[in-house]
Amino acid sequence: MPPAAATNLGYEPPDGGWGWAVVFAAFISIGFSYAFPKSLTIYFKEIQEYFSVSYSPVSSMLVNRYGSRPVVMVGGLLVCTGMVLASLGTTIIHLYLCVGVIGGFGLAFNLQPALTIIGTYFQVKRPLANGLAMTGSPVVLSTLAPLNQFLFDSFGWRGSFLVLGSIVLNCCVAGALMKPVNKRAEFEPNKGSPTSRRKVSVEAAAVDFRSQSANPPTKDDTNKSKCQSFVSRYIDVSLFTHRGFLIYLIGNVLMFFGFFAPVVFLAPYAKHQGTDEYSAALLLSIFALVDMFIRPITGFLGNSKWIRPRIQYFFSFAVSYNGVCHLLCPLASGYGGLVVYAVFFGLAFGMLSALLFEVLMDLVGTHRFSSAVGLVTIIECGPVLLGPPISGALVDMFGDYKYMYYACGVFMLVPGIFFFIMHYYNYKKLDEEHRQSMVVEMRISEEVVELKLNQNEKTDNER
Repeated sequence: MPPAAATNLGYEPPDGGWGWAVVFAAFISIGFSYAFPKSLTIYFKEIQEYFSVSYSPVSSMLVNRYGSRPVVMVGGLLVCTGMVLASLGTTIIHLYLCVGVIGGFGLAFNLQPALTIIGTYFQVKRPLANGLAMTGSPVVLSTLAPLNQFLFDSFGWRGSFLVLGSIVLNCCVAGALMKPVNKRAEFEPNKGSPTSRRKVSVEAAAVDFRSQSANPPTKDDTNKSKCQSFVSRYIDVSLFTHRGFLIYLIGNVLMFFGFFAPVVFLAPYAKHQGTDEYSAALLLSIFALVDMFIRPITGFLGNSKWIRPRIQYFFSFAVSYNGVCHLLCPLASGYGGLVVYAVFFGLAFGMLSALLFEVLMDLVGTHRFSSAVGLVTIIECGPVLLGPPISGALVDMFGDYKYMYYACGVFMLVPGIFFFIMHYYNYKKLDEEHRQSMVVEMRISEEVVELKLNQNEKTDNER
C-alpha cells in the first residue's frame, strides 16, 4: 500500500468500512450533479417551439458550517422542487428560474459536499475512492439519456420533469448515507510521554515568541484579525497565498477553455465529414463507455506506490495527453479515424476527470479542500461558459472544425506543460521545507534532552 500523503487530520481515517457507503453516496451525488444538466438537452427543442424562443462559493460555506449530510439532502429537495415547479411553467423565464436557479443551487449543493466528505473517510486509499466516486458522472449520464428520451416520448416535457423531480430525490438518500466520520482517534495533548509533551510545548513557545517579536500586535491588526476570522469561518481566502493552490488555479483556468468543447462538437464534426447521424451519435457512446471504465482504473493507478507520492505529475500527463489528442484529431481520416480518436479522447478525458479533485485535495489538504473547491469553481465558471462559444466562433469564422480542435489542443497542452514545470518546482520546495522542518525538530529534541539531563543533574546534586 502506498504511503499516505502528509496531512495531519488530527485523527486516523478508517480508509474503508462505512467509507465505501459514503463513496457510493458520492457516486450518486456527483453523477446527478454532472449528468443531470446534460441529460435535459433532449427537451430543449420542444421547449423552444412551445415558448417560441431561441437559444441563448455558497455550497462551500454551508459545508464548512453544517457538514455534508444536511447540505446534500437540502440540495436534493431543491432540485426536486425546481423540476416540479418547472413542469407548471408558463413562460421561459419561469423555466430559467426553476431549472436554472433553484435546480442549479440544488446540484451545486450535491457536488461539493460529496467531494469533501471523501477526504474525511479516506487518506491512504483516497485516490481510489475519488476515482470510483467520479465514475458516477458517465454512469448516470448513460442511464438518464435513454430514460429521458423514453419519458419525453411517453409524457412530454411537463410529465417528464415531474418524474425526474422524483428520481432526483435519490440525492436525499445519498445525503443520508454521508454521516460524519467518527474521530475517535483524535489527538489528545494530555496523553503521551512527558518528553513528547515538553517537545510540543517548547516548539509552540518558540513559534509564539518568534511570531510576537516579528509582528507585534496593534489595534488595527486586532480589528483586521477579527474581520479575517469572521471571513475564514466560512471560506479560506488565505488559499490565494498557497503556492500549490495558485499553480492549480492558474493552470485550470486556461485548461477549461478547451476542456468541454471537443465533447460538444464531436458529433457535429463527424456529420461535417459526411457521417450519418446514428454513427455520429455512436462516437459519443464509445467515448462515454471508455470514460466510464478508465475513471476507476485511474483511481487505482493513482493509489499505487509508484504514482501516489508524485500524483501531480500523473495529472500533468493527463492534461497534456488531452491536448495531444485534440491536436491530432484533424489528422484522423474517415469514420475509423474518428472512432480511434473517440477511444483515446475517452481515455484522456476520464483520466483527467478522475484526478481533477484528488490533486487539489493533495495540494491543500483535507481541512482546506472545501473552501478550495468552492473558490476554484467560482473562478472556473468564466472559462467553462466561454470555452464552447469561442470554439463555435472559430468554426463559424473558418468554416472548418479542425481549427477549433487545434485551439482546444493548445488550451490543454500549454497548461499540461505548465503543470509539469511548476509541480517540479513545488515538489522541490516541499522537499526543502521538509528537510528544514526535520532540522528544527532535531534541534528541539536535542534541547529537550539537554534540558532533561540538566534537571536530572540538578536533582542528583540536591540529594
